[in-house]
Amino acid sequence: MARIETDKVLLETYSYDATGREQLPKGVAFPESEEEVREIVSLCRTKNLKITPRGAGTGFAGGSVPSPNSIVVSTERMDKIVDIDDKNLLALVEPGVVTAHLQKTASEFGLMYPPDPSSLESCTVGGNVATNAGGPKAVKYGVTADYVTGLSAVIGTSEVYQDLSPVRKNVVGLNVTPLFVGSEGTLGIITKVLLKLVPKPETRKLLLAHFRNLEDAGQAVWDIMKSPATPSALEIMDSTSIECVRKYRKLDIPKDIEGILLIELDGTKREVKESIDKIKEILKRYNASLEIASNQKEEDHIWSLRRAISPSLMEIAPTKINEDVTVPVSELSNALRAYKNVGKKYGLPVVCFGHAGDGNIHVNIMTDRNDPKLWKRGIKAAREIFIITVALNGVLSGEHGIGLAKKSYLGLQINEEQRNLYKRIKLCFDPDMILNPKKKF
Repeated sequence: MARIETDKVLLETYSYDATGREQLPKGVAFPESEEEVREIVSLCRTKNLKITPRGAGTGFAGGSVPSPNSIVVSTERMDKIVDIDDKNLLALVEPGVVTAHLQKTASEFGLMYPPDPSSLESCTVGGNVATNAGGPKAVKYGVTADYVTGLSAVIGTSEVYQDLSPVRKNVVGLNVTPLFVGSEGTLGIITKVLLKLVPKPETRKLLLAHFRNLEDAGQAVWDIMKSPATPSALEIMDSTSIECVRKYRKLDIPKDIEGILLIELDGTKREVKESIDKIKEILKRYNASLEIASNQKEEDHIWSLRRAISPSLMEIAPTKINEDVTVPVSELSNALRAYKNVGKKYGLPVVCFGHAGDGNIHVNIMTDRNDPKLWKRGIKAAREIFIITVALNGVLSGEHGIGLAKKSYLGLQINEEQRNLYKRIKLCFDPDMILNPKKKF
């Protein structure tokens, strides 16, 4: 049986996630098999201990922050790629597999696993499934949910739910698997995942478009998405994020640029060429300048700019309230204008960047948790951004999840009747409420 460790340094290491929220657990367990997970759940149920499932702790919603009186169950040692089935285009993996490792392994078979959150070098598949992670390629290829064809999980009674059939169609029983995707560890601890793979595209090109008006960049996104050109990634950066990155990377971008679109296209050579021509026509309407990466080195440099945004924001303020709201793409331009106006209202920098192609924008409110006045203004600004988002028919989170960070705002989007329905579903899987309690609902 997996031991439950209680070393103080270890407990502190597993007491927080990327939000910076902290709660010391009672212990940490590192199971190496499904049977050991079952034993831990059974023990915790008997001892009336809570359980906090954990992947790599890279989440921004507090989902893996330990609950009081809880045991952290880390799946990091369950890290095997059990099988790459290149005949049926499937991968069977354990939850502790790092996403980038899966992508690299699939690539060796001429295949691709598209979901690619920014933390892909450290985040794990189990955590991706638990939060339904997305990433830049979601605009064309979809999010984690679109690739989970089956899974195994230990639920709160220590029973195992298993659906690992490699067939493409299956209407036997109830389709319960999707309930686990995005459930943030509240229904079960994932022990295996069956994932769909796709063939690698023949070629790809990366474009960088500069706009002198941020709202024009937002409108151009809509024009691109309703055109025959389908980007594999379509990212946006506002002027504040550009300036932050400028301090860390060489940027040959004029100072008066308010918005950048990073546009990746893939497919056959003919498809990519035709898409570039269509996008050039669209960008002319906005007098946007365009660069096209000519080699892998240039592509890597452009992507490094996008991935450098989040860490570079600490140059503005010591604390960021990192939200990942999603609006309909048709409302993107209106949303960007409204979010920036919230920043002006509260006297706080509001930085907008992210997955523009599917309307999933990372809105970062820059404040200081140690300054009560600034922190209070930041919280008020966040609530106002959520209100604006819902008014535009958007949602509170596109990929980070709810966890602890957004739980208090759920009423803005979901009524009490629906929230109660979610709780009743949880009770079917976790009658003693020991799995990640007080998260998400």
